[in-house]
Amino acid sequence: MGADKLGRIAWGIGLAILIAAPFIGLYPIFMMKALCFAIFACAFNLLLGYTGLLSFGHAAYLGAAAYITGWLVRSAGWSPELGVLGGTLFAVAIGLVVGLIAIRRQGIYFAMITLAMAQMVYFVWLQAPFTGGEDGLQGVPRGKLFGLVDLADDTVLYFVVLAVFVAVFLFIVRIVHSPYGQVLKAIRENEPRAVSLGYDVDRYKLLAFVLSTGLAGLAGSLKTLVLGFATLSDAHWSLSGEVVLMTLLGGMGTFAGPVIGAFTIIGLQNFLADRVGSWVTVIIGAIFVICVVAFRRGFVGELIAWRKKRAG
Repeated sequence: MGADKLGRIAWGIGLAILIAAPFIGLYPIFMMKALCFAIFACAFNLLLGYTGLLSFGHAAYLGAAAYITGWLVRSAGWSPELGVLGGTLFAVAIGLVVGLIAIRRQGIYFAMITLAMAQMVYFVWLQAPFTGGEDGLQGVPRGKLFGLVDLADDTVLYFVVLAVFVAVFLFIVRIVHSPYGQVLKAIRENEPRAVSLGYDVDRYKLLAFVLSTGLAGLAGSLKTLVLGFATLSDAHWSLSGEVVLMTLLGGMGTFAGPVIGAFTIIGLQNFLADRVGSWVTVIIGAIFVICVVAFRRGFVGELIAWRKKRAG
């Protein structure tokens, strides 16, 4: 059986499990949270895995969209779809500003600029009067989608989040397989060669950065609707580290890797939190170290490498 056919079967099985999840005993809130972080990880992977840019401040865009969506829906009375759109566009705007500042830098300099800008955004949410400070923005209603679909039902909201996740996933697949995506891969592999071929690499990287921040913002907006609140942890630098972990654990530069990494980390946090308390961070760190030593390409990357080796 060919690799393409096996891949389609695997994707079909995965989608079937996600569709059946609320009916086979999987907790909808947990599944929705995991899907939101899967969107976040896929957005980050578009930047790191396919463009070669390491951002240490990606939580800033998730957190910014989470706060803006929460405020628009709760205080301004916007409908959920407009609140999500507003939060996503706000994340895009911040991403554009940060990108224009950072994109001409490379390597550790780019990473440090994104981290510094993210910390500035974090302190804005800490001090802003409408965010609730350390208490967070609480009591965000889910409302009705397009004035018709009541999102108060967890199962209904789950399928809305799942539909958004599938749309985002297919959008990223389309980007990567497009001529634009091929240029991004060329920049990742050999940027000087891409420049010599006449490509304006800064423009390509800036667009990838803005797309990634917008999708990260979409994840944060959905997360606010799911949980009903936005807190400082949504914009904290540690969350930027977690999304790096999700991407590397699952497999950087693969489509399924960030999704599997996100579900693994969120699942471990959810399962271990009540059992080991604060030790959950140590355990996840140990798992990451083992993964880096034994599975350097991540779960999916190692599986793909094994199949290629076996086929060859």
